[in-house]
Order: sequence, then structure tokens, then C-alpha cells
Amino acid sequence: MRRSGTGCGGTPLARVRRRLGLERNELRRRVDRVQRAVALGLLVLLLAAAPPLAAWTVSWSYDAGSRAESTERANRHQVVATVTSTGGIGTSGDRYIHETVQASWPGADGKPRVGTLPSWKNAKAGAQRTIWVDREGDPTVRPRPHSRTVTDAAYAGAATVLACGAPLLLAYVLVRRRCDRHRDELWEADWARMDADAGHNPRS
Repeated sequence: MRRSGTGCGGTPLARVRRRLGLERNELRRRVDRVQRAVALGLLVLLLAAAPPLAAWTVSWSYDAGSRAESTERANRHQVVATVTSTGGIGTSGDRYIHETVQASWPGADGKPRVGTLPSWKNAKAGAQRTIWVDREGDPTVRPRPHSRTVTDAAYAGAATVLACGAPLLLAYVLVRRRCDRHRDELWEADWARMDADAGHNPRS
């Protein structure tokens, strides 16, 4: 009768456990048990350290982002800019070139401000557009959205988990390599003993 797949290969989790040396097996040597104990210890350390540290970094990042949101909302507001002339060319960096328009908008002191803005589709003299300005009345970007705060907090938590896990994984890899070398030495010793026994007890 054909054996089931579980007996031959096992589940993916079982294969991972076997690969890491975490499954129980009475035939394992002391070096295997040491490797298993180290792996379990590192896993426990990761589970003990990573969650609280990740929670702290998520909270810190979220609070910092929320403060940035409040500050930018308090220091920026929207005004209506009116195009006074078109056809300008502006540059950004060494390669990117974009069209610009001359426009005017109310300043912080109530007096009109005049400056250059990036052009938009169908922009012409007299066209109006809402823009964000800072306390001085200079054009700026919109305030920080809450979605960015949430995303940054999630990235901070993930980065913390990776930062905790990377050195522990490296430690396990080094232990695994050392155990593999020791296992190879044990196998070589066993083969040498078998060869010696075969030499002392030749077949008749």
C-alpha cells in the first residue's frame, strides 16, 4: 500500500521544524539537542522582546505623526490663487522641467502676494486654484494626512520586529553551522571506527 504524503514529507510546518532541528527524535545526538535548546531559547527571546519593543515604536511613531499633523494644520491654510500670466518654465533638480504660472493670492497680512506656481491643465490668465500656504503666506504642501501617520507607525513596528529578529537569526545560523561541523566530525569518527572494526573482523 502506498504511504500517505504526511508520512513521507509531512506538512510544511513539520518540514520547517525538521529543517530547524526542533522536532522530537530519540535518535538525535547531544549536539542535536543542544541546537534544539538554543533555537527554542532564541525563539523565546524573540517573542519576549519583539512585541513590547514593536508596541513602543508604533506608539512613539504614531504620537510623533499626530503631533506633526496638528502642527501643520495649525500653521497652514488654504487660499485661492489667481493666475496673472502663463508660459513660464521652471526646473526641479537636474532633469525635471515643468511649466509654471505667475499668480497672486492673499498673504497673511491681507496684502496680495505674487509668485510662481506649478502650472495645471487649462491654466490661463484669470483661472483660480486653491493652494496651501504657511504662516508667512508662502506656498507649501498640504498638511500631513492621517493615513501617512498610520503607515509610518506600521513600518516602525515591522522594522522593530526585523531589527530584533535579524541578530537572533544570525546567532542561530552561526550555532547551526558550528553544530553541523561537529556532526560531520562525529560521522567521520563513526566511519573510522566502522572501518577499523571491519579490518579486525574480515569475512572468512
